[in-house]
Amino acid sequence: MSNTEKDKEFYEMADAFIAVANKQGKTTDPGKVSAAFLYAAARFNTFIVAAGADSASEFAARKEESSDYFMAEYKKMIDEHFADYENNFENYLGDTDKSHN
Repeated sequence: MSNTEKDKEFYEMADAFIAVANKQGKTTDPGKVSAAFLYAAARFNTFIVAAGADSASEFAARKEESSDYFMAEYKKMIDEHFADYENNFENYLGDTDKSHN
């Protein structure tokens, strides 16, 4: 599989998660949807680290390094998206339409 295909798959997966969040945001407070999204990501990422460990002690040893990694990646991604929205605010939201992301 080429890098382009992998990137396409990555963005399609992300778009699918966002579509679920957008749907839920129509009937639930968007802040609650965001909190649930973050909770799910943290829970899944913890599972990934645990599944890759051979023992409870190895899992415990990876905890801080893994947490630092996920936090740094989130920070990079959110900074990128904030910059993108800041530079293209009118294209994304205009003055009044805040119905999509």
